[in-house]
Amino acid sequence: MKGIIITACRDVINMSVKYSKIIIILALVLGVLGLFLVLGLNNKETEVKKEEKKVTKEKISKSYASVISKNEGSVTLQDSKNIIKEANLNSEVQNGDMLEFVHKKDDKTDEFAGKHKVIGYDDKLPKAWDDEGIFKKYYNKAYEKIQKMSLDEKIAQILLVRYPDSNQAETLKSNKFGGYIFYAKDFKDKNYSDVQEMMNNLQSVSDIPILTAVDEEGGKVIRVSSNPKLSPTPFKSSRELYLEGGFDKIKEDTINKSNLLHDLGINLNLAPVVDVTTNPDDYMYARALGEDSEKTSEYAETVIKASKGLGVTYVLKHFPGYGNNSDTHTGSSVDERSYEDILNNDLPPFQSGIKAGAEAVLVSHNIVNSVDGDNPASLSAKVHNLLRENLGFTGIIITDDLGMGAIDDTKEATVKAVLAGNDLIITTDWESSMAGIKEATDNGRISSHLIDKLALRIISWKYYMGILR
Repeated sequence: MKGIIITACRDVINMSVKYSKIIIILALVLGVLGLFLVLGLNNKETEVKKEEKKVTKEKISKSYASVISKNEGSVTLQDSKNIIKEANLNSEVQNGDMLEFVHKKDDKTDEFAGKHKVIGYDDKLPKAWDDEGIFKKYYNKAYEKIQKMSLDEKIAQILLVRYPDSNQAETLKSNKFGGYIFYAKDFKDKNYSDVQEMMNNLQSVSDIPILTAVDEEGGKVIRVSSNPKLSPTPFKSSRELYLEGGFDKIKEDTINKSNLLHDLGINLNLAPVVDVTTNPDDYMYARALGEDSEKTSEYAETVIKASKGLGVTYVLKHFPGYGNNSDTHTGSSVDERSYEDILNNDLPPFQSGIKAGAEAVLVSHNIVNSVDGDNPASLSAKVHNLLRENLGFTGIIITDDLGMGAIDDTKEATVKAVLAGNDLIITTDWESSMAGIKEATDNGRISSHLIDKLALRIISWKYYMGILR
């Protein structure tokens, strides 16, 4: 009996051991399955959270703008695309403040009419200045550079000054202008080496390399090739070239012109003229292609593409199109054409040139009634918005010379030009231009932050051009 009991006990123990192993294995299997289940749930939860965040991100957007002037009951903002607009804000903001606006992406209301807060300036490129434009690659580098510059130096960078009759290098060394613009008299009787020496001397006294600019259009307006010591024959007008050999001839001329200017030390050509005019009686006809909008558009594209890589930057002018208006060198001119006419006829050549890679556009002094009847185009934020918003231009906007007859007061005009959205001011009376900006920054009419932004854009452009390394 005892043996039977012992045997039975042994069998029970063996069975327990056997089934214990099974139970352990089952437990392990269940544990692994449970782990996978938990991980799966966690992953699912994570994916849900990611999706929720995605949805939230899709619904909410942030926009940035700088306050560039403060008026009674409203402020003037310049957004990250350099578009200028008026805004009625509930809270108190100061001139120069950078604002962050939060809004729903599908909200059709003005993105700068909603909730906002003031965000400070730090060591990084301000978000309101990052326009995703053609010079974006150099913004951070330029931002570091302007931190070491005085306000006067930054103001000087946004001026393209008429080459003085005397003390040119000394004046440049003392004032650190963004550049000089030269006219035919400045090259008179000089040979190749004389001009090269002149340009090298100017660059040597400037801490930041300068823009050296001319209007070498060809035909009626020739600053360099009017001197037979610099060019055996003057450059022909765009119309002469077109009639001789079409756009192939214009391409060849652009290359030859660029090579000459670059060899002389000139890096900026205020050409081509892409105004649309077909009437020989129009003031601008002799300087333009003299063909319709479509052919003028092809002309703009041809010149800009042909000029690339040759060391000279070309400038489209005279935005938004000169039409049949009178000479603004001698007095005011009013453009009475319809907005539709300008949009459909005059803007396409600028659009074509911009798509081809134009880095700069020069704005005329014509008063364009259909866009802004109160201000010359060069001093009109509405005209500049047309260029930025309608044409998507992110490059440099340049005024025509503020010393021309269409402008009454250089000092006041310079301030208006800055507030209108220009990056670079052409001025003959640089003392008045400097004084106007300095006075406006001192009294708060112009924020020092706006001057910082403009200096940054000019310096970024110089990096892009390759004249600053």
